[in-house]
Order: sequence, then C-alpha cells, then structure tokens
Amino acid sequence: MRVVGIDPGTAIVGYGVIDYDKNKYEVIDYGVILTDKNLEMEERLEIVYNEMNNILKKYKPESMAIEDLFYFKNNKTVISVAQARGVILLAGKQNNIEMASYTPLQVKMGITGYGRAEKKQIQQMVQRILKLKEIPKPDDAADALAICLTHINTLTSQIGVVSTKSLKSVSLPSNVNKLSLEEYRKMLKK
Repeated sequence: MRVVGIDPGTAIVGYGVIDYDKNKYEVIDYGVILTDKNLEMEERLEIVYNEMNNILKKYKPESMAIEDLFYFKNNKTVISVAQARGVILLAGKQNNIEMASYTPLQVKMGITGYGRAEKKQIQQMVQRILKLKEIPKPDDAADALAICLTHINTLTSQIGVVSTKSLKSVSLPSNVNKLSLEEYRKMLKK
C-alpha cells in the first residue's frame, strides 16, 4: 500500500510518501511545498493546491493521512492553516484518495507510544523505523513521515490492512450498544 502523509501549513507544507508491504516500509519521497509570505493568500493556496495535486498524480497513493488542526494561540495562523488544509483535502478528493486525519497527540502516541514526546524524539523514531541514515529535513517533512507511519500502523494494527472501500455496512441489533473485537469480526464475516 502507498500512503502520503501531510503536515499542512501555508508557508510550508510537509509531505512524505511511503510504501508498506509485508511489514516493510520503503520511503519513496519526502519534502516540502514552500510559499512566499509576500504573496496574497489566494496565490499561496493555489500553489499549495497545484503542488499537492502534482504530488498525488505523480505518486498515486492509495490513501492520504493529514494532520488535524489543533489549538493555536494566534487565530490568524489557525485560519490560514485551515485554508491550506482545505485545498489539500480538495486535491485528495479530486484524485479519489481515501483520507484520514490524525491529531498531534495521536501521531506522538502512534510513533513513540508517549503523548508528551518531544519533536526530536518523534524525529528519531521516524529515522529508526524507516531505517534512514539521518533525520529527515526539514522538520515539516519529518512530521509528514510520522503522520504517514501513524496511518499505516493504524490500518495494519490487530485486524490487518483495512481499506474503507472494502468495508461492509454492519447494523447492530437495537438492544446492543457494545461489541467485543471478536463479536465484531464475526459480524463482518456474515
């Protein structure tokens, strides 16, 4: 499976592309999309959209994992990042790519198992997991690879690889509001 991870922003968008097959990771590419702060926001968003669209067309990932917005002290920052995230999601939708969002806490937990991990710890784990000679630079690209790994690990944990295209709709009996994993698996086999 091929996954692209995205660390959204307006000045810098980090991206990472990883292939995962038979418990092995292969880094295909990583980097950043840059926009000039002197450009109007519409122009910056157009650059982000066009570059993201090019990346998606070039690598043809099966799914996209993108960092979810979290609290910013500066409202102007959160609005611009939300706009960039929106055009990135649009590019993903227009390329028929399955998408998932992860909070920074989920990424920290997914990579280090510790929700208060420092950025450097996450970067070191990304380097170790992907068997890279050095920590990916810039930081936004390393973050994108971490998001990518979190998504792959989420998809492959416990029940194996699950594609949302292959999921069945399952209805619970009206008197049931909780299922064990084993009961859920049995329902899926029906």
